[in-house]
Amino acid sequence: MRGQMLYIVTYDISDPKRWRRLFKLMHGYGQWLQLSVFQCRLDARRLAELKAGITGIIRQGHDHVLIVEVGPADHVKPRVTSLGQAFAALERKPVIV
Repeated sequence: MRGQMLYIVTYDISDPKRWRRLFKLMHGYGQWLQLSVFQCRLDARRLAELKAGITGIIRQGHDHVLIVEVGPADHVKPRVTSLGQAFAALERKPVIV
């Protein structure tokens, strides 16, 4: 899909209940990499939806979420050093509904 960017989203949530809510939200937007780290392919609309969802869950001043834009999802080749398990950039796949 045109206009999609690759993002790395990581978070530090101080309350286990809010952490679980955010973890469930993130599964709808990207691929889980590690405990509180996801990679996401998002267009501008989906990014805005994600930010709104996150804002509705976190507690300002207590929780911390970072959204790092890596670059155009179809063209960026992330340079990642992965120790232990292999890392693979999220690729676009057809979704059958």
